[in-house]
Amino acid sequence: GDYDNMKAMCFTAFDHGITHFDLANNYGPVYGSAEENFGRILKKGLGQYRDELVISTKAGYDMWPGPYGNWGSRKYLMASLDQSLKRMGLEYVDIFYSHRPDPQTPVEETMGALADIVRQGKALYVGISNYTAGQTEKALAVLKEHRVPCLIHQARYSMLDRRIEPDLLPLLKQEGVGMIAFSPLAQGMLTDKYLNGIPDNSRAAKSTGHLQREQVTEEKINKVRQLNDLAKQRGQTLAEMAIAWLLKDDRVTSVLVGASSVAQLIDNLKALQNTAFSAEEIQMIENILQ
Repeated sequence: GDYDNMKAMCFTAFDHGITHFDLANNYGPVYGSAEENFGRILKKGLGQYRDELVISTKAGYDMWPGPYGNWGSRKYLMASLDQSLKRMGLEYVDIFYSHRPDPQTPVEETMGALADIVRQGKALYVGISNYTAGQTEKALAVLKEHRVPCLIHQARYSMLDRRIEPDLLPLLKQEGVGMIAFSPLAQGMLTDKYLNGIPDNSRAAKSTGHLQREQVTEEKINKVRQLNDLAKQRGQTLAEMAIAWLLKDDRVTSVLVGASSVAQLIDNLKALQNTAFSAEEIQMIENILQ
């Protein structure tokens, strides 16, 4: 089942030198289930390598009913992390994130909670996710006052979604904050899955979820086909090239891969075999993506 597959993937990942496991309070389906499963995997033997692992979790999206189970209040962040630690059977996480900015809560409160969580020893480092450049600047300033550095910013970033390039990436470089990219394959668009339209079993074919049919436009599929041709010339799959393209940027600390099987994970790891791009290839990619 799901658990056995997840366990196999975690051990395979670790055996291949992956040490960072990225969770959040409401990863599921059924909120909390990803953390519970990961907790079981730690108990089943992965936990003996605890000091070699970087385990992160987050709070900021919907988790339980009422105003204290969502967004960015001190009450929510503190309570959520305590629940997360219980589910995983851990005393602390390596990174705890504010999963998204909260327009109703002062950034001083949200960042103050993160700083206190570090002081309490419940997280070694803190991060923010889904904050714009402007929001990031404010958050970093508050954390500085608390003398708790922001370790990392987790943002959606891929060849097909480059909105963090103009403002956020330069800001993070200037401030010495790492950036970790989620959705590097643009919900599967940057794989060979959609080259011939929308397959029935794909994310885009479902009526729910992040990737909707209307996002898979003919124009996008055309770009993806051209990128796929370039990847072939490089001796890579499109997914490998898409991951390598993110990793070539020294401002990108790491890339999250949400593989659904051991085979897919191993495939994604092949990206590391070729992360160099010639100036000509970079320009070709720019021309395709315009």
